[in-house]
Amino acid sequence: MTAEQETLPVRRVTVAGRVQGVGFRPFVYRLAHELNLTGWVYNASGVVEVAIQGPDAQLDAFARHVIDRAPPLARPELLRNEPAEWEDFRAFEIRASQSAADPEIHVPPDQFLCDDCLAEISDPAERRYRYPFINCTQCGPRYTIIRALPYDRPNTTLKSFPLCADCDAEYRNPLDRRFHAQPLACAVCGPVLTFVHGSDRTEGNEAALAAAVRVIESGGIVAARGVGGYHLICDAANETAVATLRARKRRPDKPLAVMVPMAGPDRLDGARELAELDEATAARLADPERPIMLARLRSDAPLAPSIAPGLNEVGLMLPYSPIHHLLLKDLGRPIVATSGNLSGEPVLTDPQDVESRLGNVADAFLHHNRPIQRPADDPVWRSVAGRVRPIRLGRGNAPLEIELPVTLDRPLLAVGAFLKNTVTLAWKSRAIVSPHIGELDSPRAVEVFRQVSADLQDLYGVRAEALACDAHPDFPNSRWARDAGLPLVRVFHHEAHASALAGEFDLLDRDLLVFAWDGVGYGRDGTLWGGETYFGRPGHWRRVASFRPFRLPGGDRVTRQPWRTALSLSWHAGFDWSQAPGFDPLLKSAWDKGMASPESSAVGRLFDGAAAL
Repeated sequence: MTAEQETLPVRRVTVAGRVQGVGFRPFVYRLAHELNLTGWVYNASGVVEVAIQGPDAQLDAFARHVIDRAPPLARPELLRNEPAEWEDFRAFEIRASQSAADPEIHVPPDQFLCDDCLAEISDPAERRYRYPFINCTQCGPRYTIIRALPYDRPNTTLKSFPLCADCDAEYRNPLDRRFHAQPLACAVCGPVLTFVHGSDRTEGNEAALAAAVRVIESGGIVAARGVGGYHLICDAANETAVATLRARKRRPDKPLAVMVPMAGPDRLDGARELAELDEATAARLADPERPIMLARLRSDAPLAPSIAPGLNEVGLMLPYSPIHHLLLKDLGRPIVATSGNLSGEPVLTDPQDVESRLGNVADAFLHHNRPIQRPADDPVWRSVAGRVRPIRLGRGNAPLEIELPVTLDRPLLAVGAFLKNTVTLAWKSRAIVSPHIGELDSPRAVEVFRQVSADLQDLYGVRAEALACDAHPDFPNSRWARDAGLPLVRVFHHEAHASALAGEFDLLDRDLLVFAWDGVGYGRDGTLWGGETYFGRPGHWRRVASFRPFRLPGGDRVTRQPWRTALSLSWHAGFDWSQAPGFDPLLKSAWDKGMASPESSAVGRLFDGAAAL
């Protein structure tokens, strides 16, 4: 060691944010070697810790470049860059991960197939040619395979797949893009596809893919296991196949998502054949999240009419996993790719479970043996006035991490609404929103809600000390919260909407006039609200106006039979509509007496009634 080396300064650098599961440690390793720095890097629970030694100019350059040259999927935040005690560093190395006493955890979301891996599975000269589970540090599953943090292979569902010699060499090579890629796999050592059709079982990637393609081409329905669960897949142009899927899934009219092959310079030519894409929709459709985007349906789109019956919009998405790319390449056409579940329930993830629950829906099953640790359905977005807005969080953008404008005095778990349920874990100034769970109207949905509530706390190492729930006393998640034995905050449905708007537009510190026009929600007087005007701010809302209440004959049945609301509105207006379809003198008698006809001010039901008229 020279005298100059003995005097070189040492710095400790801590980087937080999205820095695990995105190739950040290999990037740090290469950056340190580029700048001729010595030291080490390792994962802690939620952060990356670095010690670097070298001349001050190179240390300053490292601190800049570790942020401005970070991998595309990373979202780094420099927490610390300060002098440290001198150490005798001879080289720069990646050290084993460690656990922190007070972790600042950021869970990486699942990532779409990157261009490098897409080129690789398309090249017959590559050893991963057409391998359905190809990935690298810049793509592949993350959230759905992580069992615990820090993000290392033994803490993922790939633990049961030992690396072959070739993959191990890539994993250990700092110059390889698969250096420390935790889901790393190939056809020799990685997961494999299996196809099940009745009593026939086909093992092997190519044979299973070919069998699935044959069933889809012949008009059948295949339940295919992907990144965060199963899709129900059929030919999007085959009306018989689509109508059959609707009937079996018990989804008579909700639109079905369509996955389109990538084509053209921006890869959206296939999508433009089906829908009109404005600039915002096109950009989000090709976003790394690969969401379902709602877009205006072309009148000449070569799709089955029952894809989106009675609607002028269609939900489109691009393929995001290697399995989807290979299926679309072999089929050469758009496919329906709707959630693998019964209508309204959470997406299914387990092969035995899906064969049991969807045995009367799918004609065949395309399984794989890479375990899915937790479900993640596809996210849904739409463009409104040139700005894209989320409708449903899921694979690729959940768990969603939000920085709160306030600091909580204790960890809180908010258990969400009854419809389109998600749960949120909040502590200090952070909030983590789970992926979409679904409607809590089935035992399985309630069980998944409980699992997600526990999993969020386990994954982030935070235990809720208080709960927040909808004020409605009969929702299953509200009952669960009441029975948990923790301090409980009851939140009224439309006040929550008002508070969410204030938070979205960063207006928490001022009084607002908010119009919360929605479907029904439990109000402060015990009736069903939904056309409310509030004045105030979050936690201090005052209801200053509301739509005049009207009766809903049949209660919840009006959501599926809007003609009931139309009849009620007519009766309220003094019209005798005895000739209307669905008219029943007993229904009018019950309405007159207020029997099974709760009053509501919900604008959503008002629109339903007007539409039915």
